[in-house]
Amino acid sequence: MSVMTGFHFELIHKSKKSRARVGRIHTPHGVIDTPNFVAVGTNGTLKAIDNEVVSNIGLQLMFCNTYHLMLQPGTKTVEKAGGLHKFINRNLPIITDSGGFQVFSLAYGSVASELKSKGAKRHNKTMLKITEDGVLFRSYIDGSKFLLTPETSIQAQKELGADIIIPFDELPPYHIGKEELRKSLDRTHRWEKRSLDYHKKNVNNQAMYAVVHGGIDKELRMKSVDVLSKLDFDGYSVGGSLGKTKQEMYELLSYTMPRLPEDKPNHLLGIGDLESLENCIPLGIDTFDSSYPTKAARHGVAFTRSGNLKIGRSIYKSDFGPLEEGCECPTCKSYHRGYLHHLTKAKELTVHTLMSIHNLYYMVRLMEEYRNKILLDEI
Repeated sequence: MSVMTGFHFELIHKSKKSRARVGRIHTPHGVIDTPNFVAVGTNGTLKAIDNEVVSNIGLQLMFCNTYHLMLQPGTKTVEKAGGLHKFINRNLPIITDSGGFQVFSLAYGSVASELKSKGAKRHNKTMLKITEDGVLFRSYIDGSKFLLTPETSIQAQKELGADIIIPFDELPPYHIGKEELRKSLDRTHRWEKRSLDYHKKNVNNQAMYAVVHGGIDKELRMKSVDVLSKLDFDGYSVGGSLGKTKQEMYELLSYTMPRLPEDKPNHLLGIGDLESLENCIPLGIDTFDSSYPTKAARHGVAFTRSGNLKIGRSIYKSDFGPLEEGCECPTCKSYHRGYLHHLTKAKELTVHTLMSIHNLYYMVRLMEEYRNKILLDEI
């Protein structure tokens, strides 16, 4: 158990069929049942849904981005409001990242564009300099310079006051040589140790998860687990490049997950689409964060048991049934496909809200089903 009060992990059941497990993460703002889906609220809100609705749907953990909140409205402003929970009106658990992901992704481009070799050209616009101290970058809002170090990242997360925080780490691009990757990993480990040391000076009723790195190199992933598991982190997240294909990611996670300490919770950073959940839950992952369900909703895609439904298709124009029969979400209880189709064609913003509510509700119920199946050793 962690030295902090109010945070601990309770392992309830390990499947006899796979490495899947059911547990509870206890935090100062409530319990997170695992495995669970974590929705991404970059700026302190899920796009198109207010936080009261999100809580009512039953989303137990929400992910907010330190980088964006540092630039706007500023973490000092959030602190003055009484912390992130009060600022955004959320009484349930919140996790924040270190800001590192955004600094590096803005510099190199997304993984997708990087794999198409489009990312490197953006380097000079936002990320100005990487040193042992940290990263000097330029704000995409007003061009002002910021120095993000392990200490300033953790200080920002102290000001936000999330239940779970992440140490500062470097995210090298997918295309990187072994020696460069090794140097990056060593620096990340030093940054994570500095983050942890700074965190321990003022725990602030927050838990800190280490970030396991090493790219797609199994030897370096093993090294990362070895180094980080010797330090007093409250949990572990898996980050960095996980491969070009989903299959490569599954193989890497199949290798990495059994090596993590079993008595602490773990989190897979940035992955949470339906296919990945189905394949990664049996590997023993506890929580997953992704903007996928709300992004799909804004593109007119609703999740259903029988597959994805594209509400913009003309077959739904005179369809007066719910998005999914038997769904108890507020959208399905109050509106039909014909109306949602009409809102899509009329480009009304309300449809983003209604579709997002449905998809988020779907994810919450799906994870409940996964937990029940693991308890029955069916997964």
